Amino acid sequence: MTNFAFSSSHPPQDHVVMMVTGATSDIGESIARHAAKAGGFALVLTGRRKNRLSALVAEFRSKGVSVEALAFDVRDRQATIAACSSIPADWTPKVLINNAGLAVGLGPLDEGEWDDWDRMLDTNIKGLLHVTKSLAPRMSRGCRIVNIGSIAGRQAYPGAAVYNASKFAVDGLTQAMRMDLLPRGIQVIQIAPGAVHTEFSEVRFKGDVQRAESVYQGFQPLVADDVAETVMFAVTRPEHVCIQDLLVMPSDQASAYHFNRSAS
Repeated sequence: MTNFAFSSSHPPQDHVVMMVTGATSDIGESIARHAAKAGGFALVLTGRRKNRLSALVAEFRSKGVSVEALAFDVRDRQATIAACSSIPADWTPKVLINNAGLAVGLGPLDEGEWDDWDRMLDTNIKGLLHVTKSLAPRMSRGCRIVNIGSIAGRQAYPGAAVYNASKFAVDGLTQAMRMDLLPRGIQVIQIAPGAVHTEFSEVRFKGDVQRAESVYQGFQPLVADDVAETVMFAVTRPEHVCIQDLLVMPSDQASAYHFNRSAS
């Protein structure tokens, strides 16, 4: 499934092309909005929800932002290859944000569901690989790849074995990618958030809003803008500076499972 085709327009010559996966909500959408507001970026937005992409493109273009969109699921290798191959040479990303990811389910490993595991592994690991493998050969010195990781990729916590495994894989992939792409002058960055109040928990609990909201009770979590601002800082450093790895936590969170829930 791929939808949208690139327009005949070219990105402004003085703009940096940024591609954001999972741009239809939460952290991905916030990164896109911050880049649009900052100016100097031409955007390629991707996601599964075509209606949301269409709305974002219409909004951004009404504000003079140079933006294109591709609707596809990063889990689908052939769709990803086709979508990335459709990107014209002058729209090749100089900044690639591998943001698409999710958690599904929370419980002991022996009670886990196969479909939930496949969805997490196929999105969080394979999806990142599908996009990066499709675009990295076209990228050159000075380009940056940003992988959105998680505190769950540094510390395991009960009930999240497969999600932890997927994010530990992102951490390992990021380190190895950084070594592999070093000779070509391509930076590889990881931004790893702690608890962020987004659709994350609602997706994890399959639409149970009450249970999702309980995750954030008693402390002030991060919001998507906090992560987006951190990403923007990393990708706007001078070319000789690489912010390789940043762990971004709420003040009331000390680890994957230590919270000060009496703070608010």
